[in-house]
Amino acid sequence: MQQSAFLHLVMPFKDKVFRLAKRLLISEAEAEDATQELILKLWKNKDNLDKYRNIEAYAMTMTKNYCFDQLKSKRADNLTLVHSNYSNTDTPLERVVELRDSVDSVHQIIECLTEQQKLIIQLRDIEEYDFEEIAEIVGIKPTAIRVTLSRARKTVREQLIKKHQYGIN
Repeated sequence: MQQSAFLHLVMPFKDKVFRLAKRLLISEAEAEDATQELILKLWKNKDNLDKYRNIEAYAMTMTKNYCFDQLKSKRADNLTLVHSNYSNTDTPLERVVELRDSVDSVHQIIECLTEQQKLIIQLRDIEEYDFEEIAEIVGIKPTAIRVTLSRARKTVREQLIKKHQYGIN
């Protein structure tokens, strides 16, 4: 496979790989490293990519596995929570602060979920994969994904309601 064909194949989902890595590793620098590592592994394996039915799902599975390996390593102790996905300069400052607090609350709640719940929320609600694609990436049945996603969303919803009803938890 030539370099241009490889880039045409990999570049469309490079940002999804990064976002998944960032969700799992939290650190932007670690996510960038994971993305580069994945692209390098795909490049080294470029001649065998034709055997995969869905290369994007294969790449996301590789990303998930790489991130879990990183989290298990000693480097995971140095990761910090940094959120920079939301910015809007046209909104009044009070509303910006409220929105950031809400987003931070959701991220904190998601971080308390199980690894599988975090992964499935990221893939379904943020990356917008369908259940069959998630099943291929995670390696469990679509029915189990629906149940896990439902439970994760319910936990997030209940924790947010609890926080808003009772103030700071």
